[in-house]
Amino acid sequence: MTTQSVETLVVGAGQAGLATAYHLQRLGRECLVVDAVDRVGDGWRSHYDSLRLYTPVKMSSLPGLPFPGDPWSFPSKDDVADYLERYAVHHGLPVRTGVRVSRLTRASAGTGFVATLGADTVTCRNVVVATGTFGRTPHVPDAAAHLDPGIRQLHSSEYRRPAQLAPGVTLVVGAAHSGCDIAYEVGAERPTILAGRDRGQIPVSWESRALRVALPLMMFAWRHVLTRRNPAGRRMMSHVRQHGGPMVRVKRRHLAERGVERVEARVVGISDGRPRLDDGRVLDVANVVWCTGFRQAFDWIDLPVLGDDGWPLEYRGVCEREPGLYFCGLAFQYSMSSTVLPGVGRDAEHVARRIAARAGSHERVLVGR
Repeated sequence: MTTQSVETLVVGAGQAGLATAYHLQRLGRECLVVDAVDRVGDGWRSHYDSLRLYTPVKMSSLPGLPFPGDPWSFPSKDDVADYLERYAVHHGLPVRTGVRVSRLTRASAGTGFVATLGADTVTCRNVVVATGTFGRTPHVPDAAAHLDPGIRQLHSSEYRRPAQLAPGVTLVVGAAHSGCDIAYEVGAERPTILAGRDRGQIPVSWESRALRVALPLMMFAWRHVLTRRNPAGRRMMSHVRQHGGPMVRVKRRHLAERGVERVEARVVGISDGRPRLDDGRVLDVANVVWCTGFRQAFDWIDLPVLGDDGWPLEYRGVCEREPGLYFCGLAFQYSMSSTVLPGVGRDAEHVARRIAARAGSHERVLVGR
């Protein structure tokens, strides 16, 4: 059992945690990054095989290291994982993997925090929670427990490729990004039903040259127009956090061309072991893939920092009610771009600067005593 002291503990070695550590180092502030994964980038490696970024190489770099490759190519999930690993090494970031934070609480003196990492303890003045855009804990409806055991079911976090599925009809539940991607992929091999509300679609094709004109304009709007500073941005934040975003790469026509049956009815229960939709239809399927998202699980934070919706009470990552506690990498942390790689660096820099300003204020107090 050991106890270590550090100025700032960053929980999570994904893109947000690493970018925060980069900016802290540039500002001369000490930090330690911890993550439960075995290797930096494993969070990306665990996604389904066909996943690719929706932003091209030229828009997907973190601060201080260009993303390699053709500027208008779209990196695979393994490309992103390898890039994050190189990023940590390139900048000499202090990362410790294979370590899970099981509890975070205030220090007894009230001026810092105590993090429990297995048998070890880290005391720190600041903590940055960077554990995922939408969280990492799979959300599966209660109905899943009542499916016939003969039906193969997976959450999207467990799905890798169609070969995992049993022969027969596949129901994909949830029509946000992962649901559309997976339904499109599975539809090439077997009868597929995609159930869930239509969240709209971005009209430009990701395979067209028009994207090279449209995407920079969209990114400008996502960075500077749809922000938490205005009503339109706040409405979008609520929609994105609770319901997911519109179709991006896979569109309605792609699903139709693959023969995917699209139903907007929701799965509301189980009848005789089979999924039942809210229109009364009972589906005879061999597989169910739950693309029903993730939830933020902050039960390890023993501090009153969550709102009624389960999201942290913060603005731009700063938790005013708990000085020294920060978040980075949240969906819509400041703007629509916070949800994708192009927005992470700005959010991380803001958090790092707030930490540095707090440290400077503390040091001035000490000098003045």
